[in-house]
Amino acid sequence: MAVRNRLKELRHDHRMNQVEFADYLGVNRQLYNRWEKQAVQPSLEWVLKIAKRLGKPVEEIVYLEEEDVEGVE
Repeated sequence: MAVRNRLKELRHDHRMNQVEFADYLGVNRQLYNRWEKQAVQPSLEWVLKIAKRLGKPVEEIVYLEEEDVEGVE
């Protein structure tokens, strides 16, 4: 299982580019870019800040991706 985020989808919903959305969230654009590309995940503190800023539940920001466990019973 891996933690993933929906930041790119949320940014598109707000019709903003990465610079605008990073500014809107109050984060450095380079760090935001790494989050959006799933290179790293935002800390719990940032997830809570983002959820509050967007007025969304945490579950709409981050989620647990199920890994393919073929052959495991």
